[in-house]
Amino acid sequence: MIVDENEIAHQVIGMAIEVHKTIGPGLPKDIYLQCLAYDLSQNGLLVNTDKILPIQYKGLNMESGYSVDLLVEDRLIVSIETTDSVSDSQIQKCLRMLRLGNYKLGLVINFNSSLLKNGIRRVTNNRNNLEEERNLESGISSYQ
Repeated sequence: MIVDENEIAHQVIGMAIEVHKTIGPGLPKDIYLQCLAYDLSQNGLLVNTDKILPIQYKGLNMESGYSVDLLVEDRLIVSIETTDSVSDSQIQKCLRMLRLGNYKLGLVINFNSSLLKNGIRRVTNNRNNLEEERNLESGISSYQ
């Protein structure tokens, strides 16, 4: 059983690259989401699509919170995009979902990139690391 978020992310990135190589950029988001979810499931990973993260506010529990594109192994949030480029607001949305769900790691994957590795952003929820926090808040964090 896979327990390390980084190992899960590595597998997700590899399969996302395979999806991108097979069908290319320029298709609707739902197609990439379904293809990636299928490949992840076929490779033995637990995948939830369109998982709702509840929001808690001062003891009020709201079940109609954020919808996460993919939640892999109940540990990794994956946000699928099909835009010209990943914006700061998309990074911030992923970070917000990580915090709401108390997850450590997320990926924002933009399938509209001509070279997919340039469209992948790694987002971490680590409130103890102030430098990383500043980088995430300004949307600088990227997958290496």
